[in-house]
Amino acid sequence: MSMSATDIAAGTRLAEIDDLFWRRRLRAFLVPLGILGYLIYILFAFDIPGLAAKARPENAAILLGDFWSYKTHVSRDNRSGEVTVAIEGERRGTYPEGQSPDWVARKDAATEITLPKGAQVTYSDKVADVLVPDFGTIHLALEGRKVALTLPEGKEMPDWISASRTRVSMDHGDWRFSMTPNRTETFRYFPGWELFFFTLDSPFHGKSLPQLVSLAVSGERVNPEMSNLSAMFGDFWNNQMWHHADVFWAMCETVLMAFLGTMGAGMIALPLAFLAASNFTPLNAIRLTLRRFFDFLRGVDGLIWTVILSRAFGPGPLTGSLAILMTDTGTFGKMFSEALENIDGKQVEGVNSTGANGLQRARFGVIPQLAPVILSQLLYYLESNTRSATVIGALVGGGIGLLLTQAIITQKDWEEVCYYVILIVLTVMAMDTISGWLRRRFIKG
Repeated sequence: MSMSATDIAAGTRLAEIDDLFWRRRLRAFLVPLGILGYLIYILFAFDIPGLAAKARPENAAILLGDFWSYKTHVSRDNRSGEVTVAIEGERRGTYPEGQSPDWVARKDAATEITLPKGAQVTYSDKVADVLVPDFGTIHLALEGRKVALTLPEGKEMPDWISASRTRVSMDHGDWRFSMTPNRTETFRYFPGWELFFFTLDSPFHGKSLPQLVSLAVSGERVNPEMSNLSAMFGDFWNNQMWHHADVFWAMCETVLMAFLGTMGAGMIALPLAFLAASNFTPLNAIRLTLRRFFDFLRGVDGLIWTVILSRAFGPGPLTGSLAILMTDTGTFGKMFSEALENIDGKQVEGVNSTGANGLQRARFGVIPQLAPVILSQLLYYLESNTRSATVIGALVGGGIGLLLTQAIITQKDWEEVCYYVILIVLTVMAMDTISGWLRRRFIKG
């Protein structure tokens, strides 16, 4: 029995539907399987199990704690017996002889330190006692170059004590203690950034905000030669622990580095873009050469240009500006030339009909169309390069990047790292606000 054409077509259609169904089922199975296989590959290629085994979350917690808090060091030199109390352990933050916080008491050869939650530490000659509520008194003594540890009777070693032959340390969150043959030290943490405004030697240190306002408005002059407001600003500006003056000028240097590099790149790229645009340069050799030149400039990362230029010209902010200029010249050249190729030719023809020469056609027929693109890109890259100048400054020794690198290298000034990071973020936000206002002002009127 022969099949009709309709039956054949229907059978073919059913076969196609069945084939499509099984293809979709196979795709639905293979795609998740491929993604799972790729994730497994990443797991071993990046040694994620090894990284997880080496992770130390407690170290990250200490670092983050140092971001928003400060610590006061109560240190005893076990060789000389000298006891010092200093904020962040810095010489400029050391309390003068005879002055100490109210939680540190010096009695003859002993020093008693009162800590949160009822804990207490007592120093004496080569001996320290640490009283921890609900645990007991831990006794430590120096025996030559060895630190002997004695726990309360019936107690086992807790996880917050780390002990070796020459070092015993304790970490209780808001305070820490350590003892070595050379030094016995207690760290107590407090929220905030102490001495951010005034150092210990300033007459304004320790005064509340209402007291400072009263002094600034009507109080007796601390320094007869200037007003109290000027004296306050001087003590803040010349703060020898936070170095606000140096930080301000370093931030200005970073912004200047980004400004010179970005605007210089725009000034160089604009005329070259006309030579790289097909509707302005009929010679393929010139156009292709310039386009490959732009590719080369932006193909080499700004950090690589920084390393090369620093070897050629030495370190400094000018080298950073040149590195930004090199990379952005390639980027702007490509974007400006593509924008030129997409302009409206009728406006140029209208200017040409008036008898204008080539320069006048570019000025009145091309630039008005190109100006929004130029301004928008310049302002965006100026904002972006403010961030990049921080990293570049760390390499060439200029701007806020240098201060940030120095603070990180010390491995103890994390509150300064936080200060610099916040300042960089605020600067970028300010640049974004200003650039947005300029866009609206010049483009929309």
